[in-house]
Amino acid sequence: IYAERLVNALASRGHQLTVLTTQYDKILPKEENHKNVRIIRLPIIARINKGVLAPAFGLVSTRLVRDHDVVLLHLPQFDAAGVALRSRLIKRPAVILYHSDLLLPKGAINRFVNSVVNLMNYLAGLFAHRVVAYTEDFANHSAFLQRFAHKCSVILPNVQMPQATKAEIEDFRSLHNPQGFKVIGMATRFAAEKGVEVLLESLPIIQARFPQVKVLFAGQYEGVWGEDAYYQRLMPKIKRFEELGRWDFLGVLSMKQMAAFYPNLDVLVVPSLNSTETFGFVQIEAMMNGVPVVASNLPGVRQPVAMTSMGKVVTKNNPTALAEAVIDIFNRPEDYRGDPENVVKIFHPNKNAAAFEQLFESLLVEIK
Repeated sequence: IYAERLVNALASRGHQLTVLTTQYDKILPKEENHKNVRIIRLPIIARINKGVLAPAFGLVSTRLVRDHDVVLLHLPQFDAAGVALRSRLIKRPAVILYHSDLLLPKGAINRFVNSVVNLMNYLAGLFAHRVVAYTEDFANHSAFLQRFAHKCSVILPNVQMPQATKAEIEDFRSLHNPQGFKVIGMATRFAAEKGVEVLLESLPIIQARFPQVKVLFAGQYEGVWGEDAYYQRLMPKIKRFEELGRWDFLGVLSMKQMAAFYPNLDVLVVPSLNSTETFGFVQIEAMMNGVPVVASNLPGVRQPVAMTSMGKVVTKNNPTALAEAVIDIFNRPEDYRGDPENVVKIFHPNKNAAAFEQLFESLLVEIK
């Protein structure tokens, strides 16, 4: 989502862009132009863990590096080191946008894959000219970013939401909360690092103070890669809440549907557990709609609340702390209203794109 928003914003500002990716789904065309952006999707021959093998990547990336002025790499990514090296050799500025750490589920194969990708990330960092982090907070705590502090820049991510009409918001409420309960939202995929069980364990405490409360979970919850055991472990407890009408899985929603989802929340929770979560765009999306957030006290993740005062930061993996924060927001919602319009301005894609433009321009001068 970040990459798409950034590409579209740069294209709207008059730049020519090419996106090199893989044809992860065969129904997708191998090449297309979308909003003045050329998209190249390379065929894959095999899948390994969460990654894919695309033999043509090296050859095509070499040609594209040569034909473009700057290169932007998204990490974690196995192939980034080779592209960054090509950029060095061809004398094109290479910038890494570091989204998060890679922490795969337990297991010997996953440990091996994790080690290999981390090594390639490190080599990419060595070859690249600059590394971009979302926040200074995460940059100061990430082992990867600390290694490259001398060439690390901080650029706030871009967040953009469509507007839902009053009728769309009301239709959503009628469908998912006709009883008018207090609503706790969670917007993520169903994965262990997202802390779903922390919310589950906090619910009885919240219900003791606010009996009429329910959870709306937006995001993929079935068939999440590597999370089957986690899903099977939590579902019996979730089923009990579902049967009582206190937990609804909404599935993957479009951005337009998310625009109707957020205004129907009293609070959004982000109880993440580790550094695979480095910010949480959903926090900003909720705040743009005037919805406060309870987030884990993790580097980067705590920054949206710190910047806006629209919510509370709590100790990670602490159901009691999460419950107390939600209860406080339910009791004093006016204290967490903040300034949604200012949030929209701070995280606007054009502001993000302008910062990247400035970085690219400075590197073009520096490398010449």
